[in-house]
Amino acid sequence: MEHLYAPWRFEYVSEEKIQGCVFCHISKNKDDEKQQVLFSDELCYVVMNKFPYSPGHMMVIPHFHTDNIEDLPDDVWHQMSVRVRQGVKLLKEQMPAQGVNIGMNLGKAAGAGIEQHVHYHMLPRWIGDTNFITTIANTRVYPANFDEIFLKIKSKAKDYFL
Repeated sequence: MEHLYAPWRFEYVSEEKIQGCVFCHISKNKDDEKQQVLFSDELCYVVMNKFPYSPGHMMVIPHFHTDNIEDLPDDVWHQMSVRVRQGVKLLKEQMPAQGVNIGMNLGKAAGAGIEQHVHYHMLPRWIGDTNFITTIANTRVYPANFDEIFLKIKSKAKDYFL
């Protein structure tokens, strides 16, 4: 039998679970380095995805709690869009991503993992970044250290999120 080791997953199964909305918790504790917040302003914040689809996967999240984008105030919606554009530029230049997927999953039926608080995803992509192991073994292999990626992106974030 083959074994794949993923020691970083132990934190997920052993850490104390956040009660209530995880994104509101991060918003209130954005200065805690463990939350991996890259940037925050009065309307939204940019954070690394703790369980990413690809290395460098970031999210833009409003401080305003809602599960409906139609309830977001216009200034919040606009500021989130600006932060997505800045985040894409950061990923292209600093990762360096050959492409970036951006989007929202609104509701459980649309694939939202955290459906009670809207958020944008920014996923850096590279030619050949998917392979047979995901399809055949239902296993994803990450060729990077997430903490190192966070530190690299965090050190450059102030140059992008103006």
